[in-house]
Amino acid sequence: MSWSVRNEPDDARAFRLMNEGHFAEALTFARRAVGDTQVCLQAHGLLAMILLRLGRHDEANEVIEHAAALASGNAASYDALAHVAMMGGRHRRAAVLYRRAAELAPSDPNAWYNLASSERSIGNLEAAEAACGRAIGLDRRHFSSVLLRSELRVQTPERNHLDALRAMIGAAGDDSRARMFLGYALGKECDDLKCYDEAFRWFAEGAAARRSRLAYDVATDEAKIARIIDVFGESDPGEWQGARRPARHVFVMGLPRSGTTLLERILTGLPGVCSNGETDNFSRALLQSAPAEGGDIFVRAAMAEPGRVGDAYRGLAAAAGGDGCIVEKLPMNYLYLGAIARALPDAGLVVVRRNPVDSCFAMYRTLFGQGYPFSYDFEELARYYAAYDRLMAHWTRILGDRVLSISYEDLVGNAADVGARVAKHCGLAWQDAAIDIQRNDSASTTASATQIRRPIYSSSVGRWRRYGAHLDPLVRSLRAHGIHAGDIGSEGQPPFGTP
Repeated sequence: MSWSVRNEPDDARAFRLMNEGHFAEALTFARRAVGDTQVCLQAHGLLAMILLRLGRHDEANEVIEHAAALASGNAASYDALAHVAMMGGRHRRAAVLYRRAAELAPSDPNAWYNLASSERSIGNLEAAEAACGRAIGLDRRHFSSVLLRSELRVQTPERNHLDALRAMIGAAGDDSRARMFLGYALGKECDDLKCYDEAFRWFAEGAAARRSRLAYDVATDEAKIARIIDVFGESDPGEWQGARRPARHVFVMGLPRSGTTLLERILTGLPGVCSNGETDNFSRALLQSAPAEGGDIFVRAAMAEPGRVGDAYRGLAAAAGGDGCIVEKLPMNYLYLGAIARALPDAGLVVVRRNPVDSCFAMYRTLFGQGYPFSYDFEELARYYAAYDRLMAHWTRILGDRVLSISYEDLVGNAADVGARVAKHCGLAWQDAAIDIQRNDSASTTASATQIRRPIYSSSVGRWRRYGAHLDPLVRSLRAHGIHAGDIGSEGQPPFGTP
């Protein structure tokens, strides 16, 4: 051991060990870092995070509440507590702590941005806009706040930021980060005002700037998906079957911006149903349970003992639901569908689909915080979509009616009937009131966090048509990669893998 490691502070060592996945060892050093202090420290947030990663949710919450009640603390300490509260699904508690941090550091635009994001997640959109205003007032180049402000409401001719945004991007020069945020903000506001030609110009600007900042090759994702198909290949159908009534866990999956958040909101409007949001709980459980040797990561994941994976997942997911049904809504859980079906034979599995062009363009129009690097270029979008389509056709062939596939177009057009069908598939009691999603006050941190505060609307069906020839390259790329489905612009959804 080097001198620097031997003399590493307890909190720094705990942080390093946590990042290396050594949670039990990290816990010892985090507890030592906290000690019996009577001041709220960042180490309290670190301790709570480690407990959360260990699946010890109640203990994590106890640490948060104990630290928040201490006599004093600084903004960074409350920010750390807020982050862990948010990660644990306690979004209203997080908002209170983020506000405390902002009040202690009123000249820090990041503190106000964090508060704005938190207020948005719980539907306090006016408070979120006010917090964005504080951040931008402190730093006009706080571009994440500029974009969030544009996303918080539908802009109108009387009330928008277009002139200011145009001036800002005109002054941005070659600053790719500035052009990225400002391009998406301008695209969103122009789209709100139905200025579609200008909107596309700015979406393309933002997407190109984002893509220039990524080291990514879509061929890597294509190869991973092909490997999943190989490893989870032809299987004895009996291996995939099991009683799934009633469902303790429901997985809602699909490409981002395909309607997964809408379905989640409908389901959590039913009694006894709550959501864990977009967590990596299942992938963590799968990788933790996979053997250390025996092939590449895909082979080892397939070798993981299903019962062990299921137990590990249930421990990680337990915080949200009490004795009720827990929804997991990480879109990319579709990569693990075969493993989920093996490990959780009682789980409800639902995939949401959307018209291919609408689906791809909705992703292209979105600046994701992380993930989905294929979404900033039309050719890469088409290649990834085709690989996704092949994977979903594979799961459909293997799992059959174990997985329920619904279309976004049907969901927004007939929410009560589709919602009832999903509820029946998952063994849940249906109530028509669940479709009044604007009355659902549960939190959301997804890209749809603003839209879900409104009643269900169908105006996004066929949205791509408003952009006309601008999307011809996307349509051509999709067709070139086998996504035909008859008229590619039709709103009906054929089965996965339809030529």
